[in-house]
Amino acid sequence: MSQPYELATLGGGCFWCTESVFEQLQGVVQVEAGYSGGATANPTYRDVCSGATGHAEVAQITFDPKIISYREVLEVFFATHDPTTLNRQGADVGTQYRSVIFYHDDAQKEIAAQVTQELDAAKIWDAPIVTAVEPLKAFYRAEDYHQEYFANNPDQPYCQVVISPKVAKFRQKFADKLKRARVRSAL
Repeated sequence: MSQPYELATLGGGCFWCTESVFEQLQGVVQVEAGYSGGATANPTYRDVCSGATGHAEVAQITFDPKIISYREVLEVFFATHDPTTLNRQGADVGTQYRSVIFYHDDAQKEIAAQVTQELDAAKIWDAPIVTAVEPLKAFYRAEDYHQEYFANNPDQPYCQVVISPKVAKFRQKFADKLKRARVRSAL
């Protein structure tokens, strides 16, 4: 990248949910839905949904560290999904929905471990955090129809029942970190 941006690759269940949250965050330049952590090169959505490839649905977040730190990105990540359920987020069940942080370098690995330990020690949840912290080996961009899914399909039932409440909760909790245009439109 020619800009001084950084990447975070995070799996917190359905990538439509993760993407819809991070697209609204100050300092986030781009969010792409995709797949990481599996053995198959260039998997399709159908391949990943089978559970046979080992990939997780992820969002790859390009962010400006002058505006938002990697630690802050992780704080939003942990606050917007359940990091205590193994291979599941709500009704979405399978290894493709696991909670996972794919780190891009040793600094991210260290920060991810610190944040995870701090949150676990704080006993915010009734169960221990099961979020995996793994090196990023590859990111495969999901098919075009998965990109900006919530923005393009707000009336779709899954969006109404699952994503919309998650986004509303995120907006309330992180109102001071929303992109300016979103703050005005949410009022």
